[in-house]
Amino acid sequence: MYTAHPDRYADMPYRRTGRSGLKLPALSLGLWHNFGPADRSVEHQRAILRRAFDLGVTHFDLANNYGPPPGAAESALGEALKADFAPYRDELVISTKAGYLMWPGPYGEWGSRKYLLSSLDQSLKRMGLDYVDIFYSHRPDPDTPLEETMGALHSAVQQGKALYVGVSNYSAEQTREAARILGELGTPLLIHQPRYSMLDRRPEDEGLLDALDELQVGSIVFSPLEQGVLTARYLDGIPEDSRAASDSPFLNSDALTEDLVAKLRALDDIAKSRGQSLAQLALAWVLRGGRVTSALVGASSARQIEDSVAAIGNLDFDAEELARIDAVIKG
Repeated sequence: MYTAHPDRYADMPYRRTGRSGLKLPALSLGLWHNFGPADRSVEHQRAILRRAFDLGVTHFDLANNYGPPPGAAESALGEALKADFAPYRDELVISTKAGYLMWPGPYGEWGSRKYLLSSLDQSLKRMGLDYVDIFYSHRPDPDTPLEETMGALHSAVQQGKALYVGVSNYSAEQTREAARILGELGTPLLIHQPRYSMLDRRPEDEGLLDALDELQVGSIVFSPLEQGVLTARYLDGIPEDSRAASDSPFLNSDALTEDLVAKLRALDDIAKSRGQSLAQLALAWVLRGGRVTSALVGASSARQIEDSVAAIGNLDFDAEELARIDAVIKG
C-alpha cells in the first residue's frame, strides 16, 4: 500500500487561484498523452502519480477525451485513486473538462448543457468520484449561447458534482463575458487554462493575462514546454523515439527548423548560466512574477517529474536575463 512522503509539502510553492480560497501547486501534472494508452503499464503510470504527489504536486488535470482512447486517462486515474490515493482525496485537486469530441452524434461535443453535464457524469463514473474540484468548458462553442454553457457549469456546482469551474481556450473577450455571466449566477469563474510558453505568447499579446488580472481569475498554462520542444530533446537532431519523429498531430519534424534549433541552443546556454536545464528555464519563465498560478507538465517517467519540479528552485529572473530570452525568441 502506498504511503505518501511525510515531507511532501516542504518545498513546493502553492499559489492562490485568483481571489478564491483555493491554492494550486506551482507545477501541476497533466494526464494528456501519457495516461491510459495500452502500451504503458499500469504500474508505470501509477509510479508517476505517486512520485508527483510525493514532491508536492497535488493537482492532477484531465479532460474527458484524454487517452488515447478517449476516456482512458480518467479510467487510469480512477484505478490509481482506488489503489493509492483514497486516503488522500482531500489533499488532491482533480480537474476535468468537456468540449471536444467524445462520442458520435450531435450531443457528443462543444458546449451544450446536454453534452457538458452528461460528460461530467461519465467522467465521475470513470474516476470513481462523487465530485471533481474543477470542471472546465474546454473550448468556446460558436453555436451555443454562452449563457447556456456557463449555466451548465453553474449547475454542476449546484448539483455538488464540481467545487469550482473554469474555461480553456477562450479569448480575453469571451473570458470577460463568461466571468460576467457566472458572477450573476453566483458561481465565480475560478480559472482559465490557456496555451502559453516562451515560444507562444498569445496570452500576453492578445490581452488575456491582463483580463485575468483585472477579473482576479487564476490561470494554469498548458504546453509550457511546447510538446517537448523546449527541452534538450532536440538540440542535436530528432531522436527516432521522439514525438517529432512520430505521426503525432501535435508536433512533427517540419516544425523543427534550423532557425528554431538555433534558438533552442541559445536558450539552453541561458539556462545553463542559471544552473537549469532548458525545460526548467521554460517552466520558470511562465511562472515568473506570479501572474500564472500553475504550469501544467506532462511526464512519461518519474524522472521527468523530478526534473520539472526542480525548476521551482529558481523562479526569479533579472532584467538582463529576460532581455536575452526576448532577443533570442524575437531575433
